[in-house]
Amino acid sequence: MASALKNLSSYDAENMPSAAPMSFGIVVSEWNHKITHALYEACYNTLVEHGAQPENIYTEQVPGSFELPVGAKLLAGYHRLDAVICLGCVIKGETSHNEYINQAVATGLTNLSIASGKPMIFGLLTPNDEQQALDRAGGKHGNKGVEAAVTAIRMAAMKRQLTNAKQKIGF
Repeated sequence: MASALKNLSSYDAENMPSAAPMSFGIVVSEWNHKITHALYEACYNTLVEHGAQPENIYTEQVPGSFELPVGAKLLAGYHRLDAVICLGCVIKGETSHNEYINQAVATGLTNLSIASGKPMIFGLLTPNDEQQALDRAGGKHGNKGVEAAVTAIRMAAMKRQLTNAKQKIGF
């Protein structure tokens, strides 16, 4: 759903699982730092608001969004994490570089999630211009960092629930 139709910071907080027993990694791109750090702040605060202990939130910065999947893999390999949240922003420019980077990050995180069995959360903004990015990093469309944190908590809770299930079906 387009963020113009939904505020990225809106969710049903009363039906959120507790993040108290969970640990999270957050990988943040330094590129477009004004935007990515706003995403990070909202993400971190949302995790803590839902019970995550600050000492169980591990943060690393990478130079750009292209490096998010490798940063996620390294962080997940170093700490025992329930989910890794990747935050970045690739603003469309005069070339189509954004398409290549966005696709590479999406594919990298998808492959890493499947291979590791850990949720790797795509918190990458893909705006056409800086104003659209600002609108999604705490502006009129909310903050993608909140959405990424909520997704991480819900996916980590799902993994915990299904991992502890007595009867398994499927794969």
